[in-house]
Amino acid sequence: MLAVGQTETVTYVVTKHDTAHGLSAEWQDGRYQDAYIDVFATIRMIALMELACGRMLERIQAADELSVGVEVNVRHLAPTPVGATVTTTATYLGNDGKFHRFRVEAFDPGGRIGEGEHTRAIVTVERLLAGAQKRLMSR
Repeated sequence: MLAVGQTETVTYVVTKHDTAHGLSAEWQDGRYQDAYIDVFATIRMIALMELACGRMLERIQAADELSVGVEVNVRHLAPTPVGATVTTTATYLGNDGKFHRFRVEAFDPGGRIGEGEHTRAIVTVERLLAGAQKRLMSR
């Protein structure tokens, strides 16, 4: 059982791989490689926020279930350099049917770098994989 106000925290040290520039290099799209710099990428911040929420939901999942993100509404407020530690915290806001809502925040040593809300749903692995396969076959 999850209680409203319950929290989960994830701590992570930013690497070059987690930066906007590092990700653009991974995409191997030379047009944009110089358009980004080595600061913590928004998509990595969101991933850490989702991870904190997902870890909290593991407590109520059955063995054949996992949680998936269904909505993200966050603001990235400040840049974080490589080597800094980022801490994300998810606070459980409750559920609305199958949807579980969270307040999410991210901090580095200088203070808050992100905030917002995230919604997840618990689904069976089988149903998720079947849905993905169906989308592949619908082309």
